[in-house]
Amino acid sequence: MSKKNKSKDSAGGSGEGNKTIALNRSARHEYHLESRYEAGIALQGWELKSIRAGRMNMGDAYAVVKRGEVFLFGAQITPLSQASTHVVADDRRTRKLLLHRHEIDKLVGKVERDGYTLIPTAAYWKGNKVKLELALAKGKQAHDKRQASKDRDWERDKQRVMRRHNKNA
Repeated sequence: MSKKNKSKDSAGGSGEGNKTIALNRSARHEYHLESRYEAGIALQGWELKSIRAGRMNMGDAYAVVKRGEVFLFGAQITPLSQASTHVVADDRRTRKLLLHRHEIDKLVGKVERDGYTLIPTAAYWKGNKVKLELALAKGKQAHDKRQASKDRDWERDKQRVMRRHNKNA
């Protein structure tokens, strides 16, 4: 019996392990990310099929707390062309996020009083369910972004020098 080697970070499928569906790569550049929360998403059938096909984009997405519930805005799930004709597919509809009550209460306090924003950083499979990683974030100023870029470049250069030094030793 041979076993198939499955990569843990491939898109699509709902096998074992956490498989990444979509990432919000610009979030770390645009915001100071503090604490992270795992939330479920209330999806329709056609959305789940599209996500399995790898058609989710979270580039401009953000979450809002309204009336004690958390909603996801701006996440795009492109419908498949084979989707049913009797379903009207809205690719950027508002989706409800599923969190525990104590987590929502914590988020309400941070967002309304302290001026934080809820940014989705990743979507992934957990078992056969789609989970979303939400980060509590504060926006960066332009000078903060430049400093972060300089720090990143310096770390990269430092690693290169150390590797070069270790090869010669």
